[in-house]
Amino acid sequence: MNNCVNGMKKVATLCILRNKDKFLLLKRLKEPNKDMYVPVGGKIDPFENPDDAVVREVMEETGIHITSKQFCGILTETSPVKYNWISYVYVSDIEFVDAPYCNEGELEWIEAENLADIPTPLTDLYIYDYVSKGEVFAFNAIYDSELNLISLWEQYSNTQIR
Repeated sequence: MNNCVNGMKKVATLCILRNKDKFLLLKRLKEPNKDMYVPVGGKIDPFENPDDAVVREVMEETGIHITSKQFCGILTETSPVKYNWISYVYVSDIEFVDAPYCNEGELEWIEAENLADIPTPLTDLYIYDYVSKGEVFAFNAIYDSELNLISLWEQYSNTQIR
């Protein structure tokens, strides 16, 4: 029974905060993705929908109240260990502000052209690419037990990306 619980998917939201060609990303203090730059976000609370959760999570982690957001896609991540997620991904174009304090890690503005040069989950680079082209996605990421990305599929086109 315990393995079944460990393999259950956690459901979360991610929000790419964007100002022109810059992204406000979080360098995480803890796992998952410790010391990597990721969009802000977190788990969806019981009885909460993804649209409300993303607004709440952005506010909790940045103090920024997003007034507009666009749904970009879904990232499903599966591994034989505890890392199993379904994430609703959004983008929100915001005014430039100094990077606020966050108790989850350090927020930093990253130029779009530098995204591939910072430590970030591989899946996120594909997400940024689709978001920049305005393409909706449904990614299915498969990991091994060491959380190395084995494959990444785009479900709409049934295309293996990696």
